[in-house]
Amino acid sequence: MTVPGRREAARLLLSLDPPAWSVQHACAVADVASWLAHAIARNGTPVDVRAVEAAALLHDVDKIPAGRVAGLRHGDGSAAWLEARGLGELSALVRDHPVPRLADDGDAARLAAAPIEARIIAYADKRAGQQLEPMASRFASWGRRYPSGPREPVLGTNDRPPSGPGWADETAALVVARADALEREICGLAGVEPQDVRRLRWARRALHEARLQRAAERQPALLEAAG
Repeated sequence: MTVPGRREAARLLLSLDPPAWSVQHACAVADVASWLAHAIARNGTPVDVRAVEAAALLHDVDKIPAGRVAGLRHGDGSAAWLEARGLGELSALVRDHPVPRLADDGDAARLAAAPIEARIIAYADKRAGQQLEPMASRFASWGRRYPSGPREPVLGTNDRPPSGPGWADETAALVVARADALEREICGLAGVEPQDVRRLRWARRALHEARLQRAAERQPALLEAAG
């Protein structure tokens, strides 16, 4: 399988007609993940930077109406969407990025054993909402937005609705502890402190180039139809 480059990943995202909030988040996560991937590679750990960038830009496609896959949890839906397009190598990198996965022992273990590229994306998602921010700010934002708990079944079960009572205190503490451990791992591999993480700003440019390319490809057909 050929991993898509920046512009092709941008074309795939644009094919879903994503809303502005989704584009902004995808760009923030992709930029942060790219910065981390390059830093980790420079520090001596092999990383498929191209795969990180493409998967990070496409990690939330199942939150876009045109990319939703019925009956699947967030993350699993993005993985299925990528798999269906022959991008199975990327599907494994996005499956376990959602924060509720840290509440489940099996999901957390799978992320811990996943390729480094998957853990980079999972951490970047926890540092980037609409912009790069401290992980504590992201958790505070989730708490304000979802006071009744995460919007998928807790602990991997299907017997508690998304509007249920949310996490018990000990579960919330476990999630934070696992997120902190992920931060220590990724920043340690990159050789930086969390406050020194930055964005490698490429995603917006790739989307702009993809839009121009799509417009150029459509123009002959439009001219032919007009004639």
